[in-house]
Amino acid sequence: MITYETWDSEQKPTFPIDNNEKGALHVLTWAYDHYGEDLLYACSFGIEGIVLIDLISQVRDDAGIVFLDTNLHFSETYETIERVKEAYPRLRIHLQTPTLSLEEQEKQLGAELWKRDPNKCCEIRKIVPLRQAMTGKKAWISGLRREQSPTRQHVEFINLDKKFHNIKVCPLIHWTWKDVWRYVHGHHLSYNPLHDRGYPSIGCAPCTSPAYMEEDLRSGRWAGLRKTECGLHES
Repeated sequence: MITYETWDSEQKPTFPIDNNEKGALHVLTWAYDHYGEDLLYACSFGIEGIVLIDLISQVRDDAGIVFLDTNLHFSETYETIERVKEAYPRLRIHLQTPTLSLEEQEKQLGAELWKRDPNKCCEIRKIVPLRQAMTGKKAWISGLRREQSPTRQHVEFINLDKKFHNIKVCPLIHWTWKDVWRYVHGHHLSYNPLHDRGYPSIGCAPCTSPAYMEEDLRSGRWAGLRKTECGLHES
């Protein structure tokens, strides 16, 4: 088994990418066969997440999925999660919340920490909860695409994740923005309506704005700050 401890880049499997899903179903089938219950999908329930959930359901309809519930998400995001639960009733969707409530965080670190120290806020409300959710897991799935931003251009299907000390599986690396939407509309999938209001990438409400840079679909995240990632995908 390929694990963090036994990682050898030369032993990574190769996958054909000449089908309509550009290798995604091959990668997911391998990952669930390889890791089984030791594989977790961390889903943000953005448009890539909607695609991955549908693909995963074709491979493992009772797969475990975690959503990092910071308690700061848009109401539309929570509503999207409920619709997904109804559409895929066998999927085990869990909302992982931080140890600190927003009220406790404010008492300890002051109000609106995301404005003063967004990295600290992401650590408390995203990084630590994901680490807790992945306790005992050997691998996790992410919806990263190479086209999303300059920081993601070199992501592979199978990656060594030094932050969480496990393996990160990224089935959608070759998908374009058009591929994602073509799949969603072609399969009549329900998605977060914020995507239709200029939000290509959706995170916490206080830190997400509409994006106006087509070449960087994540430009609406932490706009005006020297921050491009929440920290989940940084080594």
